[in-house]
Order: sequence, then structure tokens, then C-alpha cells
Amino acid sequence: MHHIDRPPLQAVPTTVEDLDELLSRPNPRVIAAIQDCPGDFAVLGAGGKMGFHVCRMLQRSLHELGRSDRVLAVSRFGSRKSLARFEQSSCDVLVADLSDQKQVQRLPQVENVFYLAGLKFGTSSAPQLLERMNVRMPELVAERCRESRIVALSTGCVYSFTTPASGGSDEYSPTDPPGAYARSCLGREQAFRDASARYNSACALVRLYYSIDLRYGVLVDIAQAVMSGRPVNVETGYVSVIWQNDAVSHILQCLPHTSTPPLIVNVSGAAMLSVRVLAESFARHFGRKASCVSVEAPTTWLSNASRAHRMFGPPAVSEDQMIYWVGEWLSRGGETLNKPTHFENRDGRF
Repeated sequence: MHHIDRPPLQAVPTTVEDLDELLSRPNPRVIAAIQDCPGDFAVLGAGGKMGFHVCRMLQRSLHELGRSDRVLAVSRFGSRKSLARFEQSSCDVLVADLSDQKQVQRLPQVENVFYLAGLKFGTSSAPQLLERMNVRMPELVAERCRESRIVALSTGCVYSFTTPASGGSDEYSPTDPPGAYARSCLGREQAFRDASARYNSACALVRLYYSIDLRYGVLVDIAQAVMSGRPVNVETGYVSVIWQNDAVSHILQCLPHTSTPPLIVNVSGAAMLSVRVLAESFARHFGRKASCVSVEAPTTWLSNASRAHRMFGPPAVSEDQMIYWVGEWLSRGGETLNKPTHFENRDGRF
């Protein structure tokens, strides 16, 4: 099992700028994939936790290829600070509400689209909002972008619970998840499936499971609980995680593989990590005692991402490296986004 006190492979980034550079650095496989996809790029829902790194990796890949095609970042952008981040990186920026049909119809036509938009938290008592943001909005976008290559993000939460012994859910596993949020994500997938069938659109659906930044993610949630002396709920006994650079790399590499019907691919790490062992490892790092509550349930959401690893290469950053980086980043008072994942939630109510 993975321990935080193994020697690091790389030193921890010391600034947010260093971290952003690391998270958006393209590898040769990404550059080759972008080379195969001529034209401009639009990243819809760019203001979320992954959007900036998707845009920057695209920009850096295009620069390596000597191409002048533009990267358009589209989002409502929740703050001036969020918007300025994109403007300072020389992205083209469009402020738009993708749930508004008139605004979607004004989107420029581009050859390549990454759809990152959606809503999760604060929706447990708002079924109409879930329907609007996770089903109706993808329908509008899929219709507008029907002539583009589309890579749309989904979630591993669309799968049914499974056991650690199963090796995790693969792309053929049952999709009967608990909770309205996960069901709305199946509705999002169906919107792109329907458009692909109706218009022969080339699509890929990426079922992402726990991307890790040093500012947010399952590892940050567990480490922060240990640092503050709060108990860690281990009922969700195991998780799969992937470094955000690796996740973005795999997402971008889906673009030349878009198809009709859509390619479906899980994006996550290779290992199943024990939440209890993670808490104990962070406790050693911080010189504290881990407090764990509850007992591990026999089933949970777990992802088998072996297809992505065969297609795009295994993740470059190991679980040990991520664990070490998170511990060091938080020990040094590194910035966090204050966006917990609620990974311990098992009823699908967010």
C-alpha cells in the first residue's frame, strides 16, 4: 500500500505559478494528438477546476507545433479573478451562459470542442436545476456543435457500486447509480449520444474519477482532516485518483478518437487506494494521529481505467508522488480552493 513517507520522485512545486506550469505541460503524446486535429479549439465550461489547465495545455501544444489556431475559453466566469487568469494567459475569452439557448446559438463554430460544463454540489434539493444544467444544457451544446469534434466530460459516478475485488468498473459495466446527480450525468451523456446518432457527430465521453490538484481533491480532503484533527470517514473505503496533468493529457488525447457512436473511456489512476491507509500516511507526515470513523462498506464507486492507459499511456505521476506533494504543499501553507469532493458521500445526494 502507498505511504507518504517514501522518498519523493520530484520536489513539490513551491508556488501556484509553478503548479500551474506543471499541470499544463503537454507530453509528446498530447502534441501528436493535437497535430492530428486541425482547426480552432473551444473549451466550454472553462471556469471550472480543470478548464484553465485544459486551455493552457492546448495553447502550449499548438505553440510546440507552430500553429496559430486559437483557444477560446467559454464560461460564465464566477469572478473577475477567474476571468483575468485566462486573459493573462492570452486565451480568447467569451463570457456566456451555456444554459441559455440564445447565447449558445451565438457560439462561434470551431472544429474542436471540449465540454467541461456541469453542476454537482447544492443540487440535492433542486431537481429542476439539475435537469437544466446537466441535461438541457448539453442538448443545446450538442446541437450547436454538431459539426465539431466533441470531447465531453462525464463522471465515474454513472456506474453502479462495485467491490474492490472486481478491479473497478470498466466501460461495459452497469450504469445504475444512486442519486439524482449521477442520473443527470447519464442524461448528459445521452444528449451527446443522441446528437451523434442524429447528425453523425464525432464524440467522446470521458468518465473522469477523482482528478488531483494540490489545491483540491480527495487527497487534500483527507490530509486537511488529519491536519485539523477531524475524523476521516472510511465508509467509502477505497478511491482511485489521477494527477490532473495526466487527466488533462488523457482528455486531450481523446480528440482524434472521437467517433459515431461516441467513444467511452474511463480516466483515472491504476491503483485502488485505501482511505484508511491514506489517513494513516498523512498522520505520519504531519506527526499526528489519524482518527478514522465508520467501517469500510463492501462496495463503492471504483474505476478501471485500463483502456485509457492502453490508448494514451499510463499516468506519469504515481500515487506516491501525489501523496507526498499534497502533504508537503499543505505543510507549507499552500493555497487551497476550499472545494471538498465529498467523496465519503454514498447516497448520491450532493
